[in-house]
Amino acid sequence: MKQLLILSGKGGTGKTTIAGAFIKLNRAKAYADCDVDAPNLHLLMTDSALSRHTTYYGLPKAQIDAQLCNGCGMCRELCRFDAISADRVYRVEPMACEGCGVCALICPVGAVSLAPYVDGDLLLYNTSSAIFSTALLKMGSGTSGMLVTAVKKQLLEAVDDVDVVIIDGSPGIGCPVIASISGVDMVLVVAEPSISGISDMERIVRTAAGFHVKTAVCINKYDMNMANTEQIECYCRNEGLPCTGRIPFDPTVITALNDGRAITDTACPAGSAIREVYVNTMQLLFEQNDEEQR
Repeated sequence: MKQLLILSGKGGTGKTTIAGAFIKLNRAKAYADCDVDAPNLHLLMTDSALSRHTTYYGLPKAQIDAQLCNGCGMCRELCRFDAISADRVYRVEPMACEGCGVCALICPVGAVSLAPYVDGDLLLYNTSSAIFSTALLKMGSGTSGMLVTAVKKQLLEAVDDVDVVIIDGSPGIGCPVIASISGVDMVLVVAEPSISGISDMERIVRTAAGFHVKTAVCINKYDMNMANTEQIECYCRNEGLPCTGRIPFDPTVITALNDGRAITDTACPAGSAIREVYVNTMQLLFEQNDEEQR
């Protein structure tokens, strides 16, 4: 089983659009959406039915028993996150609490304890032929990397023998991206020909290199700025990165997505280009495996 992760250095590059197209072209039996802050791959996977909903508990949070509290204020004084307020009674603000446990340790009357805290929802969908794992992080929670790990673990435990697992990752280079990269066989970076797109592409390429994961790049909406497209391709040549293709800007994409359809379900220039990117990407993925066997 080989894991292909699709990433982008910034939001809005078309990462999920391409991931959805890859899933349809591959007839993938296992796929995941690891953008737990704002998952949206399910909008394209309309044939999936929810089979399991698990409450996700992340890091514990402090809580104060008002009946035991003597109002000494030591917890509030030593909380470096300013998570404890005092308005007649002492209470903890869960959004600010990091669960470090200092308040519980120093409370002289044992009024403070750490309790499990709901940080999100872990979701598993299935059809007769595929398993789809995703999650939704609770607003303000800081355990996105842990939840991504849970999404991947849930998927791998639910499938038996599949050739390829396709994972839609998060934009950026933060905790959810790092957790997504861990253990995959290849990363496909979706780049756009803009100044910020180029800068953020370089950052995610460097991040993936730190994990020694094979990385390739494709360029979405390449014809919006040909000079920047050529700059991306020059960067790839200099860094020894395969470029799996160019995808043109195509208004048909918006229509297809609004209808909840993968772009490859529609005859259009972008759909044809994504098919070529898919073929080139899969060749790279399995060429890597052949090299490892040799």
